[in-house]
Amino acid sequence: MSLFTTSLNSGSNGNCYYIGNDRDAILIDAGLSCRETEKRMRLLGLSMQKVRAIFISHEHSDHIKGVQVLAEKYDLPVHISSGTSKHSGLRFKKQLVQHFTGYEPVQIGELSVTAFPKFHDAADPYSFMVTYKAVNVGVFTDIGIACDRLIKYFSQCHAAYLEANYDEVMLENGRYPIHLKNRIRGGNGHLSNAQALELFKNHKPAFMSHLFLSHLSRDNNSPQLVQQLFEEHAGATHIIVASRYEATAIYAIQPQANNMKQRPSKVIFARPEQLSLFQ
Repeated sequence: MSLFTTSLNSGSNGNCYYIGNDRDAILIDAGLSCRETEKRMRLLGLSMQKVRAIFISHEHSDHIKGVQVLAEKYDLPVHISSGTSKHSGLRFKKQLVQHFTGYEPVQIGELSVTAFPKFHDAADPYSFMVTYKAVNVGVFTDIGIACDRLIKYFSQCHAAYLEANYDEVMLENGRYPIHLKNRIRGGNGHLSNAQALELFKNHKPAFMSHLFLSHLSRDNNSPQLVQQLFEEHAGATHIIVASRYEATAIYAIQPQANNMKQRPSKVIFARPEQLSLFQ
């Protein structure tokens, strides 16, 4: 009944998240090159043959850079909103494009993927929640504010990728020009550490086992700072910082019978070729 997940990369240099069971998987965004995506999956013992579809959150290059090559190489349907498709500049084979509608679940094997609109400075941006049996994993990045929709889906998640893009003091005192600072901290920019922490503290369900802090700014945040900030309020939830330089481990997300904190459910490999689960 587990959902297995890893962040292949998370940041303004590329975003790609793998979520799947032992038979089917999807990618949320494809902001790495096809070659780099394949390389990182191989290192984790994951097979592209398990990936059934790619879901695109919005048209910014760090979310779509590798999607066209990946989709055509592996004949993968690309689930994308009509607005994102129109503004992305992507040119897929017609049969690969699947337009989704907000709040209407899309079935990929035994996985159910629900998209809902978010606040971000893109044409038609969406967040996603992936469900398999009783387990929910959310991907909530590139968010200007923690709106009621985000709160609703976040509070249902056993695990979530949640944007913690910037520390407010570091951004204010940093080198960015004022117009860029205002874009980042505006209602259609990115979620700060403080905003993400408020959402976590006030709306985290008791059964949330893993929180992946995601899309950290290279210049305006610190992995150590944000890890410590959330650990102080984590309780039974394991805090993982999703790197902008490498993939995380693979985590097995399961329904929790209680909220006692245990060791994180990592899937560790000796040799990828030994793992029939991911072949």
